[in-house]
Amino acid sequence: MADKTKDLKKKLFSQKKNGWDRVSAAESKKIDSYCKHYMAFLDAGKTERLCAAEAIRLAEKEGYVPYERGMALQSGDKVYVCNRGKGVMLAYLGNKTLEEGAQITAAHIDSPRLDLKPNPLYEDSELAYFKTHYYGGIRKYQWPTIPLELHGVVILADGTKKTVNIGGDAGDPKLVITDLLPHLGAEQNKKPLPEGISGEQLNLLLGSRPVGDEDEGQRVKLGVLQLLNEKYGITEDDFNSAELEAVPAVNATEIGLDRSLLGAYGHDDRVCAYAALQALFDLKETPEHTAVCVLADKEEIGSDGVTGMQSAAFDTFMEDLCAAQDVPLRACYEKSFCLSADVTAAYDPNFAEVFEKRNAALVSYGVGIAKYTGARGKGGASDADAETVGYVRQLFEANDVIWQIAELGKVDAGGGGTVAMYMANRNITTIDAGVPVLSMHAPFEVVSKLDCYETYKAMKAVYSDK
Repeated sequence: MADKTKDLKKKLFSQKKNGWDRVSAAESKKIDSYCKHYMAFLDAGKTERLCAAEAIRLAEKEGYVPYERGMALQSGDKVYVCNRGKGVMLAYLGNKTLEEGAQITAAHIDSPRLDLKPNPLYEDSELAYFKTHYYGGIRKYQWPTIPLELHGVVILADGTKKTVNIGGDAGDPKLVITDLLPHLGAEQNKKPLPEGISGEQLNLLLGSRPVGDEDEGQRVKLGVLQLLNEKYGITEDDFNSAELEAVPAVNATEIGLDRSLLGAYGHDDRVCAYAALQALFDLKETPEHTAVCVLADKEEIGSDGVTGMQSAAFDTFMEDLCAAQDVPLRACYEKSFCLSADVTAAYDPNFAEVFEKRNAALVSYGVGIAKYTGARGKGGASDADAETVGYVRQLFEANDVIWQIAELGKVDAGGGGTVAMYMANRNITTIDAGVPVLSMHAPFEVVSKLDCYETYKAMKAVYSDK
């Protein structure tokens, strides 16, 4: 009787288990190799501009060429479009026409950060600072007292574009936001956590060395501006036409004595972006359906703007591809499938109270499928139907992808969104899937190596569609 019950449980109960118990030694080596390349990708792409540039560099090595409107296209062609230097869309033309739809992955390459204000530079008490405006959903208290670097572009008065890199190279000085010492922090300690550090206190410390005569004012600010002018030709008014982003000055690294985890800034969502990109590159033969990879900007602030997923940029790219095959865009969309490749929250036993463990993504249990995202009553979610979830289940099982299904915390604890609803609004069958992340949106996030690799396998399965 006991054996019969055991067999029945094996037949009927879920058999999910830790992914490390399911992979071979050979597969484990593949995981390590994949993650080394992913770490290099992270280090090269700490902002959306740098990430887009690195994606294009890798794509061109794989034979992808810039798409020009009107160019003839045929099965096997590999093309890409760069959207204003901050997003990339790539296509590997399949054996079937786009009338049969495309297999799409859509990730984002922007991450929470600190942007400089239009008039950022000031001096106070003979210290020079940059004022910032935070980008995306950050926890402000996490950003002081860590080394930061600055990247971006400045358009000078004559129209010249200057690329800025402060702190990103070996030997460069770093920037920092200071915090209050505990000896004087009694009143600060009484504040709610979100108010311990205000947005207006996120000011980057730039220097303290004055230049010029002692009886003159703003000598430290002048010294900083002089250095910037010597290196980049910048004057104070040029900050009005600048896009400069402060990000953590830390490279990706292995975490844990067993090296099973990866720590870095920007896992959300470059961990999925790299998986989607590398999976496209690793297709061994021309896919049946056209494989499309979208690396979008602006997801962290709602996907608005010309480089966000709500813009017409994606539609224009797809319409151009369809036009080359004399296929109506709407006909392509209605038969297409999109994996919205974004991270999910990993169950953290230190904060178990906000998770519903039966429906939480566990570290090292594989890529996390999210039928819906949104907040509380599924607000802001596309909510994939049962047929779509069934298709993905079968696809992943057929390709030996280790996967789990999860939602983002307890129903009333909060929530989050992805680009899924914007793809679904185009009449594209869409579902979310991605890597579970610990400390999501922090300056330093943690993921499992195994989950990274299984997400790559999931993207490859989507492109192959078999």
